[in-house]
Amino acid sequence: MENNKPEVWLRGKILGVPNLLQPAAHALLQSSEEVEKYIKDFPEELLWKKPAGRASVGFHLQHLTGVIDRMLTYAKAEKLSETQFEYLENEGVVNPQIALVFLVQNFRDKVEEALVFLKNTPENKLTEFRVVGRKKLPSTVIGLLFHAAEHSQRHVGQLLVTVSFLKENREI
Repeated sequence: MENNKPEVWLRGKILGVPNLLQPAAHALLQSSEEVEKYIKDFPEELLWKKPAGRASVGFHLQHLTGVIDRMLTYAKAEKLSETQFEYLENEGVVNPQIALVFLVQNFRDKVEEALVFLKNTPENKLTEFRVVGRKKLPSTVIGLLFHAAEHSQRHVGQLLVTVSFLKENREI
């Protein structure tokens, strides 16, 4: 993200995204840009460190990707697959084989997938009822898409704090 560029929501419409889904698209793109910015020059050896017992940078990157994936699945009126449950179980599990660049690319790819989904979601489908999780909690298509976007923003904020703290306190 260039410093002289305004935030994504101030750059105008995202081509092809329905008007009611513009805020979700803006938030997802903002999250993607901020992840790129915050992890620049982040030391790989700190990826799984948990400062003060809080979530690691690796967890946040996995969770960002996982949440979007799960919300898109529910928005499609589908159930989570065994692969998705396995991914969820492994979010934050220390795995030195997983590189930072891989986690960032997965997130970038998931944001792109979400944008395609947003572009192909007619506004008249946004209030359709959907269920979430094994408990089949109630939601709507727009509720799921909004949650994917706002939850991403929340975790990017947490990622920023964790990254900046770890960079300043490398001995932890």
